[in-house]
Amino acid sequence: MMNSKSAMPEFALDDLNRRMLEMLHQNGRLSYTDIGRELGLSRVAVQNRVSAMVESQVIERFTIVVNPSKVGIHVSAFFHVEVEPAQVEFVAMSLVNETSVTSLYHMTGPSTLHMHAVFHDNDELESFLHDKLYALDGVTHVECQLLLKRYKSRIGLML
Repeated sequence: MMNSKSAMPEFALDDLNRRMLEMLHQNGRLSYTDIGRELGLSRVAVQNRVSAMVESQVIERFTIVVNPSKVGIHVSAFFHVEVEPAQVEFVAMSLVNETSVTSLYHMTGPSTLHMHAVFHDNDELESFLHDKLYALDGVTHVECQLLLKRYKSRIGLML
């Protein structure tokens, strides 16, 4: 089956690949030896399978997750940003470069961007709104909602 966006064939995940992904999702620091021991494979077999998943972009990257409140980031905000249709790409590319922006999506509907960003405090959020977001050519409407409590947050896709 072909992926219509990139025209690359989809990667066929077997049970071992799925189990490897699950293990790495829980602990990205696991060694190939430890994974192989759990799955009954050699270190080289695990390394080859993981390398194939990286090469085919099934695994996009290995990363860490930082607890924002432990590093002084106390404001988490979600934005609904309406943009003039001709300016969507310009606005999106401008926001991609903002360090406070953690995710940005073009959604269905009339030229809508959905964005999440984090800030040290409300003053930093207000500065972002006035100095950066409202100042972008093409932005016609912004709704901002602050996160009160996180019940679930997942990085990456669980299979």
